[in-house]
Amino acid sequence: MCLQLHARGERVIAACLDDSQELRDRGIHVEPHVDVTQDDAVHRLAIRLIDEGIKLDWLISNAGVLGVDELGQIDFQEVRRQFEINAIGPLRVIQALVKTLQPGSKIGIVTSRVGSLGDNSSGSMYAYRMSKAAANMAGLNLHHDLMGRGIAVLMLHPGLVATDLTKDFPRDMPWIQPDQAAKGLIRNMDQLTMETSGKFRHSNGEYLPW
Repeated sequence: MCLQLHARGERVIAACLDDSQELRDRGIHVEPHVDVTQDDAVHRLAIRLIDEGIKLDWLISNAGVLGVDELGQIDFQEVRRQFEINAIGPLRVIQALVKTLQPGSKIGIVTSRVGSLGDNSSGSMYAYRMSKAAANMAGLNLHHDLMGRGIAVLMLHPGLVATDLTKDFPRDMPWIQPDQAAKGLIRNMDQLTMETSGKFRHSNGEYLPW
């Protein structure tokens, strides 16, 4: 998403867990060492942006972790870790950066359709499903709380993307590539209005059930 938005002339700020020389080499502003589980790291990011007078048109929350589990083999410490990153992380970042938003700004939370109660037909993946369902609820709450300020919120499902996050999944699944997913997510954000705020959308354009 950073690369595609930058290529069309947007000013992009990439907040990374570690760093990204690849993005720096492309001329993208990188904010390194932003761990969404750490209040101090997120607060420092917010202070830097606020001190520079930066106003964000879009705020995309993308940090996530996936661990596969099943009943009888659940590691509850891992459940807590996934909640901290997948559910609390977006809320922590958005709360810290809300002062950088203005009427017309848009928030996108990259979540997953496996967090949909209405779409769950297979079970398992307890930590991931539960944490993404919680992220969806956070996004819906944000929609209600921010709509009066003219800020739209959209929950985003990228699709089944071939990345390191899904490297342990079977290879015979209907994978898409990161650039294809990014193109769809950007289109969804472009099309987001106050009338469609608070919804859950697939990168292919389909609206998903809660």
